[in-house]
Amino acid sequence: MHPLIRTILQRLALGGVALFAVSVVVFSALEFLPGDFATSVLGRNATPETVEAFRDELGLNLPPAERYLGWIGGVLRGDLGHSFAGRAFTPRAVSDIVLPRLANTLFLAAITAAIAVPVALLLGLMAALYRNTRFDRIVNAATLSTVAMPEFLVAYLVILVLAVKLPAFYAMSTLSPGMDLTEKLQAVALPVLTLSLVIIAHMMRMTRAAIIGVLASPYIEMARLKGVRPWRVILRHALPNALAPIVNVIAFSLAYLVVGVVVTEVVFVYPGIGQTMVDAVRNRDIPVVQACTLIFAATYILLNLLADIISIATSPRLLHAK
Repeated sequence: MHPLIRTILQRLALGGVALFAVSVVVFSALEFLPGDFATSVLGRNATPETVEAFRDELGLNLPPAERYLGWIGGVLRGDLGHSFAGRAFTPRAVSDIVLPRLANTLFLAAITAAIAVPVALLLGLMAALYRNTRFDRIVNAATLSTVAMPEFLVAYLVILVLAVKLPAFYAMSTLSPGMDLTEKLQAVALPVLTLSLVIIAHMMRMTRAAIIGVLASPYIEMARLKGVRPWRVILRHALPNALAPIVNVIAFSLAYLVVGVVVTEVVFVYPGIGQTMVDAVRNRDIPVVQACTLIFAATYILLNLLADIISIATSPRLLHAK
């Protein structure tokens, strides 16, 4: 078997084990959440018999191991279960709740990645090429300031400047099915800007560090002695050899755009999967929380697996331990 294929299969197996471990941790953590869904829905004035009957209907009185096996078995069949919210009136499948919100989050992530990744790579390459210049110092100071600020603070500053002082955009990012692409882009402008500022700083600094580390190599010095232009040295010789750490940080950033957007979605009231999970935790809607966390874990594992495969493919020496 080819070493790359063997490595991919090994990483897929490890990813499956990690996803199983995450499912166990998520299910166990939800067991320790304070409060009870049946009590919160029926109210404190409900009789114990009514509460117990409602818990029996939801399956909450079953042993934890039996409930976990039932849940994970449904997930393997593609059935995420039914939401607890509104169960007494019109039961809704968890997939009908989560998947449209996941599509909104993926839309936000795609727009952010299309802007942030090229900008971060360009700034990182320029900072490495012109290191220790005024441009390098300004870019480093700006990125360090962004990294030092919490994400919610960046979001509120963006709202203050671009939605309050200069009312050019909406402070709340609401989407509706009838909106065209232009209206959607205008609605997500501030969340995209917030997320871009956060991930550009990390990607730019990693790109700069990786390129500077490669520029100290002997073959780079040889290319310079041959009279190769600086940009050609960067693009043709330095960048391909620094691709592995850059790809890793891009994968982490893309995973963050799906997994770590909870704060941004809550601040801008964006109808994404992060906002859905927060609402589900507040309402003790266990099936929705389980589905959201499992999607987050699967996204993170798959993107890291993709980054590992690209790194190994671009650096064949990683295939061999010796």
